[in-house]
Amino acid sequence: MKADGKPSEECAVFGVSLTCDAAAGLTYNGLLALQHRGQEGAGIAVANNHSLVCHKDVGLVSEVFSGETIEHIPRGRVAVGHARYSTTGRNSKENVGPFVTEYLTGRIATAHNGNITNAQAIRDKLSKRGVMFRATSDSEVISALIAYYIRQEKKALPGIIRAADHLRGAFSLIIASSKNKLIAVRDPNGFRPLCLGKSDMGYAVASESCALEICGFEFVRDVKPGEIITIKNGVITYESISLHNKEEGRGFCIFEYVYFARPDSVLDGLSIYEARYNMGAILAKEYPVDADVVCGVPDSGLVAASGYSAESGIPLVSGFVKNRYIGRSFIYPTQTQRDSAVRQKLNPLTANVKGKKVVLVDDSIVRGTTCEKIIRSLKNSGAAEVHMRVSSPPFRHTCHYGTDIGSEENLIANKMGTDEIRKKFGANSLGYISINGLKKACEKCVLPFCAACFTGGDETERVRKDIFE
Repeated sequence: MKADGKPSEECAVFGVSLTCDAAAGLTYNGLLALQHRGQEGAGIAVANNHSLVCHKDVGLVSEVFSGETIEHIPRGRVAVGHARYSTTGRNSKENVGPFVTEYLTGRIATAHNGNITNAQAIRDKLSKRGVMFRATSDSEVISALIAYYIRQEKKALPGIIRAADHLRGAFSLIIASSKNKLIAVRDPNGFRPLCLGKSDMGYAVASESCALEICGFEFVRDVKPGEIITIKNGVITYESISLHNKEEGRGFCIFEYVYFARPDSVLDGLSIYEARYNMGAILAKEYPVDADVVCGVPDSGLVAASGYSAESGIPLVSGFVKNRYIGRSFIYPTQTQRDSAVRQKLNPLTANVKGKKVVLVDDSIVRGTTCEKIIRSLKNSGAAEVHMRVSSPPFRHTCHYGTDIGSEENLIANKMGTDEIRKKFGANSLGYISINGLKKACEKCVLPFCAACFTGGDETERVRKDIFE
């Protein structure tokens, strides 16, 4: 979970297969576009003349590849990149992707977005067969499992199909091989996004369409749930993996639309901007209020605030000035300063809120500490009333598929009722979008949704007893 109390997503993946030797640079640009999905580490692996060279470390993309680092990565036509936020395994260089694994006739580099629920069982089985592990990430387990089956099958694609068939949970994968293949895999439920782009230079695969566009690729389509795409020397093929490990009642993570993805992305048929705008409009219908202005919490609440304003007719204003130059190294020497740190990043714009009845729109409330500070800062800046509106339902459950929500006992919705939360925050009213309202806002998505963090459900891990038979 991020320092501001927001849920965090595990990582971003980006890969290219080109007709020129610009793979490393384009992958770097792609990771920069996807930095919002993971800020703890970054890495790039490049296939070059039957070798596979990887550079990775903890830090932001620009920190890991600062100065001349990117220039020293060998030139090549196939590359895969990863930007990490840790949910499985501590934050260390060893746990940053891509993971490079050797087999008898080559090497693979695997970048993974998601969370494997049976990773420990697979690790235990592989360890008994002599496989060595250097990290604690489930992404390393995936790469080792793929290499294990490539050795058995003597070919990459059959090995990847067998490995994917045994994985449980969420996995959007991009794999680069030393034989200049780029392979994309999406789990049968399609928990996490993955899309394909094309240009005169070749093909790219990315977590979000915005990265494709920024790097000069035209969006082709989303990788389908349960699909494997292989690209080599400009030739692209499509395969399907078994759907027996598809989990009933699960689908695309709806929180991608609420918060994770960039507003300029389109995921599985639906614009992120449109979805968030719809959420705000539906909130205005579900929780109308007599107010003077609407403002969103930067940056995640801004689009929903626009929808709320348009539907309600209440003017939209900027409620805060955001300091965009405070990074992770900002130091708060005393507890008092740490408690009021929200004002270092978000300071109320007094001219727009003083004496006004304010509708404050944000994407979520998890533990509630940040929301409480933001509301109190508005009141301290002279807001007459603050009416909190939230574009997701209350978080009540942890996630096993790659969203770092935290333990259920720390979720404020499990400790207090809505009115109790309102009083604790000092808000004049509090309204969450309904689960039906959220789904209606996202109804153009072509996939079913996973909303278990809001609604609950059977999260039991299902591991086949004969996984290696």
